[in-house]
Amino acid sequence: MDFTADSLLSRAAHELSPRADELIRDVERCLWREVPELWDEPDIAQMTRESVAEHVISLLFGIEHDIEPRRIDPPAGDTERVRRLAQRGKPVTAMLRAFRLAQGLLLDRLLEELPRLTSDAEPINAATRKLIALSTEYMDRTSETGVLAFQEERDRQVQWRLSVVNEASVRVGTTLDIARTAQELADLATEHLADAVTVDLLDTSSGEEPPAKGTLVVRRVAQRSVMDGYPETANLEAIYGESSMPPQQLHRYPDGSPPARALVTGQPSRHHLGPSASMLLVPLCARGTTLGVAQFFRHHKPDAYGDEDLLLAQEIAARAAVAVDNARRYTHARATALTLQRSLLPRSAPVQSAVEVACRYLPAAAELAVGGDWYDVIQLSGARVALVVGGVVGHGIQAAATMGRLRTAVRTLADIDLPPDELLTHLDDVVIRLSAEGSSEVSAQTDTESAGDIGATCLYAVYDPVASCCTLARAGHVLPTVMPRDGTADTLELPAGPPLGLGGLPFESAEIDLPEGSLIALYTDGLIEALGHDIEAGLTQLRQALAQSSTSLEATCDTILEALLPADRPHDDVALLLARTHTLGDSQVATWDVDADPAEVARVRASVSEQLTTWGLEELDFTTELVVSELVTNAIRYGRPPIQLRLIHDRTLMCEVADAGNTTPHLRRARVFDEGGRGLFLVAQLAEHWGTRHARRGKTVWAECATDTPELFSDAAALDLEGIPGVV
Repeated sequence: MDFTADSLLSRAAHELSPRADELIRDVERCLWREVPELWDEPDIAQMTRESVAEHVISLLFGIEHDIEPRRIDPPAGDTERVRRLAQRGKPVTAMLRAFRLAQGLLLDRLLEELPRLTSDAEPINAATRKLIALSTEYMDRTSETGVLAFQEERDRQVQWRLSVVNEASVRVGTTLDIARTAQELADLATEHLADAVTVDLLDTSSGEEPPAKGTLVVRRVAQRSVMDGYPETANLEAIYGESSMPPQQLHRYPDGSPPARALVTGQPSRHHLGPSASMLLVPLCARGTTLGVAQFFRHHKPDAYGDEDLLLAQEIAARAAVAVDNARRYTHARATALTLQRSLLPRSAPVQSAVEVACRYLPAAAELAVGGDWYDVIQLSGARVALVVGGVVGHGIQAAATMGRLRTAVRTLADIDLPPDELLTHLDDVVIRLSAEGSSEVSAQTDTESAGDIGATCLYAVYDPVASCCTLARAGHVLPTVMPRDGTADTLELPAGPPLGLGGLPFESAEIDLPEGSLIALYTDGLIEALGHDIEAGLTQLRQALAQSSTSLEATCDTILEALLPADRPHDDVALLLARTHTLGDSQVATWDVDADPAEVARVRASVSEQLTTWGLEELDFTTELVVSELVTNAIRYGRPPIQLRLIHDRTLMCEVADAGNTTPHLRRARVFDEGGRGLFLVAQLAEHWGTRHARRGKTVWAECATDTPELFSDAAALDLEGIPGVV
């Protein structure tokens, strides 16, 4: 039989077609050996088998029916299979090598058929040349189409991964809340990468050392599943003995389990949980520390996780880990600052009768650092009380520490009974010095909260229950609000004072009457400048809240905070101090004018003794007479008229002697042969407290004696009274 090249090739393909299955198996075995990356995953292996079979059958059919190479269509699913290879991260070289190997085997089988059909060398040679040209053209066209599809899919995958990573940068870590950040990671991953996600963080991680081997305790901080059921519990337990659980629950990873290995080694891994499920384990690592592990599950999906998926999971997990670490560090710093702040605030108001007080301090919202707002209630001489509210500009530990220093300074200045305007002047100097000290250290600071210029405000008020009046001064602080009993709440108009730290500008004080039962509210600007309204609106809401009837000051505090602040944390620190005034009537105060005559001492002592009997304090008679004698004698000798003696019977017995002189008495130790110098020493021994306060004109020397302490001395014989004038 005479053959042409075309007829010989057609007959060879016809003879080989019944044995196509055998040829396909030979090609598969060759590819299994030479291109193993196309067989390492079940779904990819199945796709490779389909591709081999369809290409072999398509090419044999085209040769048998003498179809031109350009008209032999590649399999319909070829492009989709190439795209899937790109999606699974397989290299394009694997695809091209598979094409060449398959082409070579098919050529060998066809060339083996030619000598069986004819012994004529001429048609065999012609058929061989045509077969090589045909198969080469087919392979070139198929490879070119495949490479283009592969590259398009790779480009699309790269763009998609970049978009997911960019989305992760925007959506993960929007707050400084650890649980919310972890949940944001889970939500993002279930939208793009997984059917279910869990995020576990080491519960005992200090952030300093990587986790050690052993049973690891973690907390489930976030999880999400888009499936009706969670990933197969049996499969999970078979892998690492752990199933789904409620958020925030502690559980343990046994030593050697995949999650435990991921935590210890810090290396991600892929796992096949069965024919229809796969899992990625990605440690959450930031700044050299392993914080936890994220688990990504695919359940009943045709595509198992590949290397590209693992890289993407690592990318978004790395961003989440940095956000979690930032939140963890912030939470630690915030807790430290809040602990410092609360430790520096008064634990309770001092026991006194001038005012009834209720206080609140609310730190800013979680995403903001703790600020430097503070309040204080300071007991003063003469049954008076100082009410203080202030704020330091800024947030964090630096602001809290500065607040503590200023509060200490205020208490120190209040202890020497300075008027409000003078106290603020001295406090202004303190802030200036602190700023100067901080500025000199700025160059050595590396922390973002470096010390530097300090800004602060303060409102200082002194209430006198005897005179029923209050003296106030402010340094850049918001105005207080006052509501008389059965009256209308109103904002006080006080002289404006500059914020602390400017220096050189004066402070002025104002005095107002506060009858019995008046309510005064001192607060920081965070209360009335909450988001959603301006200061005037805030002041209006405050006045309305104060006017509401309530069972107690504590309830009034709650009413004010509910009315002015958002349901969640405020956007700035808030300090609130409410004080309801009380007065000391004539039955608790006795006053005598004293002439500048030493003979007056005996008369004053007799009057004091009579008053103590009226108050039922006879047991304090001797001690009080002795203290009064010394104070009055000193005023007569060293002071200037007019001289006045006042006794105040409250929780203690207070003795005050005022004169117009400015000379401050000092405590000293008298020598053996000194005729004087023992008076104030004796007063200091007999009284609980004593001191001197200055007024615009003159001074007042005071001593405070406890009313519940037994009489220290029953008679004068128990004391060495020699050389003490006025004592007989």
